[in-house]
Amino acid sequence: MRARVVSGIFKKTKMKKVYVVHGWGGSPSSECWFGWLKRELTKRNIKVDFLEMPNTNNPKIGEWVSYLNNTLKELDEQTYFIGHSIGCQAIIRYLEQLPENIKVAGCIFVAGFFNLPNLKTQEEIKIARPWIETPINFEKINIHTRNFLAFFSNDDPDVPVSDSKLFKKRLGAKIIIKENEEHFNETQDIPEMLDFLK
Repeated sequence: MRARVVSGIFKKTKMKKVYVVHGWGGSPSSECWFGWLKRELTKRNIKVDFLEMPNTNNPKIGEWVSYLNNTLKELDEQTYFIGHSIGCQAIIRYLEQLPENIKVAGCIFVAGFFNLPNLKTQEEIKIARPWIETPINFEKINIHTRNFLAFFSNDDPDVPVSDSKLFKKRLGAKIIIKENEEHFNETQDIPEMLDFLK
C-alpha cells in the first residue's frame, strides 16, 4: 500500500486492481494476450487477478455470477474488470445485481456479445441461449460505472461487429474495432487497454 503526504498527514492511496474473466471454454492462461496483460500491469504496480471460472465448457449465468459474488469481496473505485467473450456477459450480469452503493472504476470488454448468430451445434445453442435471451437491466449496471471500453474485430467468426453499436447504445461504451483479430484468441497484445487503465 503506497502512501502520500497531504498537508503534512500521511494518506493511504488504494492500489488499482483488475479482475480478468476468461471466456467460454477458457482459463486464466487460455488467450495469448493474458500473459502480456499480466506482465504490463505488474510493471505498472497494478494488481491483476485472472479468475478461473467454474464449469467453463458449459457456462451458466447463475454459476458464474455466484462464483464472482463469492470470490470478489473488496470492490471500490480503483477496481477494473476485463472480460473476454462470455466473460463480458458474466461481468455485466454480476454488476447488474450488486448493491447500488458499490462503485467501480470501469470495464474493458474484448469480443463481448449480445448476439451469436453463427453457432454451429445444438449443444452450443443450448448453452448460449440463456446468455442471449435473459434480459439485462442496463440502468442498474450504469449505477456502478459509466466507464466502458469494448473491443471488436472486423473478422470475428462468432461475434457480429454490429454488436458494437449495442454496447455503445446500452452502456455508452467507447468502441474500438480492430482488424483481422478474429475472436482475439491469438492476439498478442491490446495496448489501448493500458491507456484506459491509467
